[in-house]
Amino acid sequence: MEINKHVETLMRRAIALAKKGIGTTHPNPRVGAVVVNHGEVVGEGWHVRPGEAHAEVMALDQAGDRANGAALYVTLEPCAAHGRTPACTDAIRRAGIKHVIFASSDPNPAMSGGAKVLKAAGIDVTGSVLAAEADALNKPFFHYLRTGLPWVIAKAAVSLDGKLATRTHHSQWISGPECRRHAHGLRAECDAIVVGAGTLMHDNPSLTVRDAAVIGNAPLRVVFCFETPRFFPACKLLSDAAPTRFYVRSMNEHTQSWQDAGVRVEQASSLIGMLKHLADDGFLQILLEGGGSLHTSFLEAGLSHEMVLYQAPIIIGGRDAVSLWGGGGVETVDVAVRLADVIRQDFDQDQMIRGSVVYPG
Repeated sequence: MEINKHVETLMRRAIALAKKGIGTTHPNPRVGAVVVNHGEVVGEGWHVRPGEAHAEVMALDQAGDRANGAALYVTLEPCAAHGRTPACTDAIRRAGIKHVIFASSDPNPAMSGGAKVLKAAGIDVTGSVLAAEADALNKPFFHYLRTGLPWVIAKAAVSLDGKLATRTHHSQWISGPECRRHAHGLRAECDAIVVGAGTLMHDNPSLTVRDAAVIGNAPLRVVFCFETPRFFPACKLLSDAAPTRFYVRSMNEHTQSWQDAGVRVEQASSLIGMLKHLADDGFLQILLEGGGSLHTSFLEAGLSHEMVLYQAPIIIGGRDAVSLWGGGGVETVDVAVRLADVIRQDFDQDQMIRGSVVYPG
């Protein structure tokens, strides 16, 4: 099959449909599908949430009889096994689809092999159409299949000199309202928001989505601590706006009070242990909001995969101010952690800098 502009346009439409599942599909991948018969789009669909119809089935149902002899464009290789729903390859064969064009190959060993099944049934199959764009949409899902861990987006508001807060831990507000609205949109796309004990005690954050629409479940609010922090009834994480979970290395006399107040307290001996537990529970895209000690721990362990910085045109100064990366840092510039595929966006006087984290070596 010739990969021309028409084919790419239809696949981009499928990718746009897949994006409608951001925030609702976890732990499943985001998938979109388009059915085309004689050049006319006759059916569209996307995966909305686990347990509901896959994108292919939604598009085929909309197309009805017009799916017979048509082509199906889908962002992920159709599943070949029965999971919470029947295999999509069965629905495709029954509908009379003659050609399947997909973007990403399915790396899930429990569901992969759809292309081979369809070819065996006499259906033409073309793969890897705009694969890079489709792969980017499912980075958390693919990362989990490779590593067993979630995709971590580190987010922070910083001054020009890289400070998260003053020496008195004052940080509200480093960035302006436009940046904060954008950050809430980022929260809405993630499955969980993680902070440390310092942020809990100094800032008493709500960790809720307030300036963006939440389509699926509200993100889980997570605190990682060395030991269970002191209980205080005014804690904003005790609200019913979203569930809250603490991961602690050791429990103490405060644990029961938090549990009685509705907080789930889990024991985890390391950051890896916490992340693996979250991923196994279906939380595949994590927003790390710090503060400085937690950001430092994630960077030093190589566990932050993407970074979103909202940089404000202010200088805080002070050696005791809170830095994005404290500790010893690196000895020479050539081994510095860098950002790749950088995107910049202006928000009034502030600037957002977003990119993939690249660790030396």
